Amino acid sequence: MGFNPYEFLKEDIGEGDRTTEWIVDVNHISRAAIIAKEEGVIAGQKYAGEIFKTLDPEIEYYEQKKDGNTVKKGDVVTEIYGKTRAILTGERVALNILQRLSGIATMTRRYVEAVAGTKAKILDTRKTTPGLRDMEKYAVRVAGGENHRITLSEMVLIKENHIAIAGSIKEAIRRVKDKGIPIEVEVKNMKELKEATLEGVDRILLDNWEVESVKEAVDFLNGRIPLEASGNMTIGKAQGVAKKGVDYISVGALTHSYKSLDLSLLI
Repeated sequence: MGFNPYEFLKEDIGEGDRTTEWIVDVNHISRAAIIAKEEGVIAGQKYAGEIFKTLDPEIEYYEQKKDGNTVKKGDVVTEIYGKTRAILTGERVALNILQRLSGIATMTRRYVEAVAGTKAKILDTRKTTPGLRDMEKYAVRVAGGENHRITLSEMVLIKENHIAIAGSIKEAIRRVKDKGIPIEVEVKNMKELKEATLEGVDRILLDNWEVESVKEAVDFLNGRIPLEASGNMTIGKAQGVAKKGVDYISVGALTHSYKSLDLSLLI
């Protein structure tokens, strides 16, 4: 779903920003700054800027920190110049976007740094806020992570429920073979991994495997098929799994358990 600043503003403004309309003159001009109140990684500048420009097309939005940049407490993230009404009315929506996406970017960067020096790449999942997937996955990318699937149509991912319905891994794979898109299959143990290997899939997902069991899978495949690990991936567990030699680590927490970055806007 694409970003629609009008819908975001409509939700917040309703029939009008009564406080600002009744206190601030329509021609009043201000300078404002968005300031970081803690250390983190910025994401969402392009969206926040559109919020203000929707309210005042002539507003000047200067990104002092670009998406993907690290900030520390007290850093000026953005400087804004334009109609005061637009700045005050757009403030909450713009900050909501920046704070949440920067929270995702900050958490993603921590995971990326935790597995540095290994070949593992940090992936997000589809555990995103309904309607905000494109924005949240964008925040993952600017922080150095990668997107798994944005939609269900991009890849076949055969999970335990699909296998149960099909009757076996072999049958589930047979039903999706030769459809022209990549196939990944989730396996619970070495027996299932070996079965999936024989069917010629593009990636194998080790869901909720213990770290030592992951090493067994890596050694068995020896690079023949890319391996992805997932399931309750704390930073510590991600480090351990990465060192065992997996290719990907998917982390649902990036988009469902992040902490928003503390930012404020001051006139």
